[in-house]
Amino acid sequence: MCTTLNSFQLPGDEDSGPTCRTYVFQNESHTLGNALKCIINRYEDVDFCGYTVPHPAEAKMHFRIQSRETPALEILKRGLKDLEKVCDHTMELFEKEVKDFCKT
Repeated sequence: MCTTLNSFQLPGDEDSGPTCRTYVFQNESHTLGNALKCIINRYEDVDFCGYTVPHPAEAKMHFRIQSRETPALEILKRGLKDLEKVCDHTMELFEKEVKDFCKT
């Protein structure tokens, strides 16, 4: 994935510990935010996961993760890896179906 992640803390994060963090993705929007949120929200150790695009004129997305015990950064990394697997699987299926269609 070609995204830039700034891992600086936003206001409110400094007192919440490593299990509650908001990450800012530059040059990203609802496309990544919604897909990643859907994957991470299924993890048992996640209490909350959501994202916002603060303003349409700004090319950034705020992504919030709150968990019980697992550090938010570990959850984010796992989510990105799982999303990459889903995308790879989708591309493989698509290419197979296009190949099969072209044979007919």
